[in-house]
Amino acid sequence: MTEPLKVAVIGMGGFAQTHHDTVLALEEEGECRLVCTCDPEMAGFTERQAQLRFAERGVQVYTDYLAMLDAHQDSLDLVTIPTPVPLHAPMHAACVERGLAVYLEKPPTLDYAELERMIALEQGARYETMVGFNFIVEPQRQALKVRLVRGDFGAVRKIGVTGLWPRSSAYYGRASWAGRLRLGGRVVLDSCLGNGMAHYAHNGLFWGGTDDLWQWGSLRTVAAELYRAHPIEGTDTVFVRAQLSQGPELLVGMTHACDGETDEREWAECEQATIMQRWVSLPEGGRNKAFFVNWTDGRVEQELNATEQHTLENFRTYLRYLRGEAPRPLTLLADSRPFVQLNDLAYIAAGNITQVPESALRRRTTTGERPETFVEIAGIQEALACFMETGTFPSEQGLPWAAPGGKASVEDLPRLEEVIAGMAASAPPDFKSTQ
Repeated sequence: MTEPLKVAVIGMGGFAQTHHDTVLALEEEGECRLVCTCDPEMAGFTERQAQLRFAERGVQVYTDYLAMLDAHQDSLDLVTIPTPVPLHAPMHAACVERGLAVYLEKPPTLDYAELERMIALEQGARYETMVGFNFIVEPQRQALKVRLVRGDFGAVRKIGVTGLWPRSSAYYGRASWAGRLRLGGRVVLDSCLGNGMAHYAHNGLFWGGTDDLWQWGSLRTVAAELYRAHPIEGTDTVFVRAQLSQGPELLVGMTHACDGETDEREWAECEQATIMQRWVSLPEGGRNKAFFVNWTDGRVEQELNATEQHTLENFRTYLRYLRGEAPRPLTLLADSRPFVQLNDLAYIAAGNITQVPESALRRRTTTGERPETFVEIAGIQEALACFMETGTFPSEQGLPWAAPGGKASVEDLPRLEEVIAGMAASAPPDFKSTQ
C-alpha cells in the first residue's frame, strides 16, 4: 500500500475548516495524514481540535506557521494554505524555500506583480503549486474543453460569466481586509470578482484558451465599470468586457449588491453550438448544476454535474500529482495569470469606483437574534442581463446610477498602485486604506 502523504494545514478558522475536514476524509481513506497545523488563535479552537480528534491522530499544533515549518520541514510532503489572500505570498515563499509542495487557495494573490514574483520563486522547484480554483476538476468541463479545442463546436466567439451573490453588511465585517483595496501598504482588492466569484471568472478564461486543454485565455484589452453600494472601500459590483488574444470576447458581470436567491451562470458561444452551465431543478427537489450544449440546429445535450465535493476532488488530484500518478496540478500559478491580470485591469480600466446613490438602493433587514441588512441596487438583475446579452455597460444603458468607465491593456498594469491609491482616497471616510 502507498505510504500516506504527510500534510500540514496553515490555519484553523474560515475556509481552513474545509481543508481540515477534507484532509480528515482522505486520511480515513489512507491517502494522507495530518502531521501538524497552526493558528495564531489556536487557544480559541479547543472544541474544534477535539472534534477533529487531534490528540487521537497525533496532530501537533503551533501558533506560528514558521515555527511549524521549521520543526517539520524534513517530514512533510505538502502544506495547504487556506488563509486570507494578503498572507498567501509570504506563506507560499516560506514553503517553497523549504522544498515543500503547496496547495494554495484561490486567488493566489490579486497583485499581478506579486504573482510574477511567486512564479519566479517556484522556478526549479521539485513540485508545482496547485491553486485551488474549484471547478476545473469537473470531468464534464474537461471533456467539453477537449471537444472545443478539437474544433467540434466551431470557433469560440463570445464567453459570458454572470453571478448574483447576495451578501449582507455582516459579510464586510468578517475580516480587516474584507472589501478593502489596500491594507498595510499591500494590494488587497477584495471583491465579488477578485474573491467571492473568482472561480467563475477563472472558468470563463478556461473556455477562452482555445489551443489546448490546459490553456487559459490571455488578455488583449479590458473595459470596465465598477460600482459600490455597500459602505466599503472597494467594489461590490463589476461589469467587465475583455478582448482575448485568442479571439473571443469575455463578458463578466457580478454583484454582491443584490437580494434573493444566489445565481451564477457561464457560457461559451461558438459557431455551431453554445456550451452552458447553469442551475437546474431536480425532480426529487433541490438544485444542481448541469452542462448543456445547445446546437444551432436545435439539438440539445445535457449532463448533470456529478462533482459536488470540489475541494475533496481537488485534493485527490494534487495528491495523485505528488505521487507521480498525474502529469500536473489542475491550475498552476502561471495558469492564474490571466485571472489576476483581468482583475487588476478591471480597476485600471474603470479608473474609479462609482458610488451608487441612496435613491437607487433598496434595503432589507432580517429579523432574529442577529439581524442582517442586505443592500440591493434597484434593477441590478436587469442591468446584468442586458450587459450579458448586448455587452452594453450600465452607463450605456442609460441607468441613472451609472457612470462610464474606460479601457486598459496589459501594458497598463504598472499603473495599478497609482489607480487604487486614487480610488482609496475617494472611498467613504471610514474605509480609507492604511498607507
